[in-house]
Amino acid sequence: MPLDPKVLGEALDEDLTLHTTLCRRDAPAFQRACRSSEDLVVACTQEARLFTELSEQTEGAVSLDVRPIHFVNIRETGGWGREAAKAMPKIAALLAAARLPDAEPVPTVTYKSTGRLLVIGELDQAERAAGMVADVLEVSLMATGGAGMQDRRYPVIAAQAPQVRGWLGAFDVSWTTGNPIDLDLCTRCNACVAACPEGAIGLDYQVDLNRCKSHRACVAACEAVGAINFQREPRDHSERFDLVLDLRRDPAFSQHAHPQGYFHLPHGLSDAKAIDAMLKVRELVGEFEKPKFFNYKQKVCAHGRNETVGCNACVEVCSALAISSDLKRNQIVVNPNLCVGCGACTTVCPTGAISYAYPRASEQGVKLRTLLATFQRAGGKDAALLLHSQEAGAALVGDLGRAASLDKSVRGVPARVIPLPLWHTASVGLDVWLTAFAYGASQVWVLMTGEEAPQYRAAVREQMAVAQAIVTGMGYAGQHFKLIEARDANDLPALDAALGEAPAQGVKRRASFAVQAEKRATLELALDHLLQDSTTQARTSDAIALPKVSLLGTINVNKDTCTLCLSCVSACPASALQDNTERPQLRFIEKNCVQCGLCATTCPENAITLQPRLLLSEQRKQLRVLNEAQPYQCIRCSKPFGTLKGIEVMLSKLSGHAMFQGEALERLKMCGDCRVVDIYSNPGEARITDL
Repeated sequence: MPLDPKVLGEALDEDLTLHTTLCRRDAPAFQRACRSSEDLVVACTQEARLFTELSEQTEGAVSLDVRPIHFVNIRETGGWGREAAKAMPKIAALLAAARLPDAEPVPTVTYKSTGRLLVIGELDQAERAAGMVADVLEVSLMATGGAGMQDRRYPVIAAQAPQVRGWLGAFDVSWTTGNPIDLDLCTRCNACVAACPEGAIGLDYQVDLNRCKSHRACVAACEAVGAINFQREPRDHSERFDLVLDLRRDPAFSQHAHPQGYFHLPHGLSDAKAIDAMLKVRELVGEFEKPKFFNYKQKVCAHGRNETVGCNACVEVCSALAISSDLKRNQIVVNPNLCVGCGACTTVCPTGAISYAYPRASEQGVKLRTLLATFQRAGGKDAALLLHSQEAGAALVGDLGRAASLDKSVRGVPARVIPLPLWHTASVGLDVWLTAFAYGASQVWVLMTGEEAPQYRAAVREQMAVAQAIVTGMGYAGQHFKLIEARDANDLPALDAALGEAPAQGVKRRASFAVQAEKRATLELALDHLLQDSTTQARTSDAIALPKVSLLGTINVNKDTCTLCLSCVSACPASALQDNTERPQLRFIEKNCVQCGLCATTCPENAITLQPRLLLSEQRKQLRVLNEAQPYQCIRCSKPFGTLKGIEVMLSKLSGHAMFQGEALERLKMCGDCRVVDIYSNPGEARITDL
């Protein structure tokens, strides 16, 4: 592939030497680099294992624990393809991003497994699976039919309606036993099988009660052992296992992302995925850790207030069912053991109450800025950022690059398209996309490969519609955000065509702000930059209408029905709604509104409606009055204590009640202090001492 060390060196501020066979004849150059304490980046992922071993065997080399080697693929991502000669800016950007430090460590979630495996399925298939792992795992079988072998090698459970809950190291399995044959007593002598005239007993040694005609010949045949009893009452059982291998057609878990430690092979051991699954099962003995992928701040969560549900986006989008509602405490609860780190919850969260922790938003921002700044410094134009998963997505990008090296009709990854692997493509959303656009990316594309849950694709499309509406409303021409779907090699022609799309209009001046830890702060910085950069002449109005599912917008208050009870103020989690201690007013800061709907849900008069939009004027950041009313003055001391409209509504509703007649009704027109004084000074009032 064509490489220009001079262009790359200038972009990276380094003196670079071009090697053609670094893993073979030029290996001494790599060994010399291993002895240096400076950052070491190897632009080859194919020979990562070889380079790692060579570093460990090099005398005087810096330990990999002290100075790790960073590997980056510049071949399939740019060096192989029709535009390889123009790809130096992109290659420089990939090299610059590769030498960034690893993400800072975060708290971890620990799993402990002693290797207790439960295999659920037909007995013959379950025994085959057990034979593959029994040398390293303690296996139990839960039979759902089939024919078993004569040897009793594994404990067999005959279960009705088994239920599985939990995760790696902590699967709680419950089931009911109600079959006449007790497998713990059964000796597998087959006498009952031979004696049954209906053939209702199979080699799973269970009675098919639908076929059994109650001849009870099997009971007589089993008299010496006593394993068959038709009077046996059903019993409930439960047991804990570390791993579950499920060979049934329907999985035990309904969610898209199954818990760690649970493997579902609906096609049995003939499935192409069976070998990989069995190899993984064998390795799951010991103690395992994963990052705690999320941070949660209950104070700004818009899920609920006063046991009223507002935003429910994270609960609905989670494909692992790791997030649940806890309205009594006005919050959500995330089970870190079930969380798979997809980050979709952080993408749809309007307030940033739940945020992605590994990598942190600030670390992701540094990588974006490094990529795009280096690309531009090396002479690149109209960068398109391609976000993809680091496994299936990276494999597709690699396949496309290899296809381009063999078939001249395939473009490959264009020179302006910069692939960026993520842990999961749903882990970044509106704030990151707009930040990348502000940093100089003319387009941001997300590649999904079919491994993502359907609700993830829907959530990404919805947020892309919001992002596109914003930049279009600000006057930037073209399509800037796009979801690309490709599953396997059959989709490579479509992927090749999609990556060849023409550039869209980008910013005139690249942003320099840093991505903040708070989602809304980053979003505001990006919007402010785009507002300053965009052309005022291209704007059609002072507000951009946004799709219904939006993180930005205003609220409309029906002044005819609003009584200024201010219940919406206490419900608002983002301080967008505020009162005025000096006079009856409902005030609003549009910049803070997250469109969660808690105010509309809480309002007893149904006087509030949401309006998704982006206000382009400075009024968006300023307090404005949505409704105000004439204060109602106490009839005794003249102190204002409520709104005229609110008191009048209360009086009209209570005037017909037996407890609010005469003086009691008049007392409602007094402030709290005067009401107490009137009760104690009124000679007509009953007192406890009079009783």
